Amino acid sequence: MRYFISFSYCGSNYQGSQSQPNATTVQGELERAFALILRQPAPIVMAGRTDAGVHAEQMWAHIDLPETLRIDNLVFRLNGILPADIALRCIVPVCDNAHARFDALSRTYEYRITTLKDPFHMGTRTRVRKGLDFHKMNQAANSLIGKQDFQSFSRTKTDVKTFFCTITQAYWRIDKTDIDGNVTEATFVITANRFLRNMVRAIVGTLFDIGYGKRTVEDIKSIIQVHDRCAAGDSAPASGLFLTHITYPSSIFLPISTK
Repeated sequence: MRYFISFSYCGSNYQGSQSQPNATTVQGELERAFALILRQPAPIVMAGRTDAGVHAEQMWAHIDLPETLRIDNLVFRLNGILPADIALRCIVPVCDNAHARFDALSRTYEYRITTLKDPFHMGTRTRVRKGLDFHKMNQAANSLIGKQDFQSFSRTKTDVKTFFCTITQAYWRIDKTDIDGNVTEATFVITANRFLRNMVRAIVGTLFDIGYGKRTVEDIKSIIQVHDRCAAGDSAPASGLFLTHITYPSSIFLPISTK
């Protein structure tokens, strides 16, 4: 029987979410935990991949489990095996043909920054210099909305068939300011039907250039149009990036048995 599993992780100690040879990954740890309980290989299919050092507050995957397996306490048992930086949230039954990656309607990422040295934000917020112009960055971010070819913000060596993505929201949110009104913490929020490899970090790095006055607000449009990764800014560090939400059609979820 097919199930969707929802989980969170801090990506600092992993070489990305997806399994790789000779590397510690989130998928590898999850499959190891399931295999220990099932006493057989337990492959999972992730909703997507995150790079090394990137985090997820909500990631989904699907897995096929024996119909005879009781799942009422499975989350508790798995969390007892998983590393402290990976937490399973829930296991829910879905249609037999439901797919964690291909059935996703949208994904939301957040990129979190701080201007302060804070030991409690190590690895979870990127420290930046003061002086970012958030008004200009939001003006530029507005040009990202809609269905467009985002090849300029994609990793160059990739096997995708199309670089078109539909972005439905992209904006900077001010989280904290100091006594003088200067921004000390902020978050870039972006939602799309799909994302290319390295896309969010490339966009954030380009917005940093605009915020610091190295580029103009109008430059973002020409960067999109040239379809050249070299035209965009450097990728922002992985540490501040979080996958925060994935949506699915409600029709793929089955009622949870109360037996």
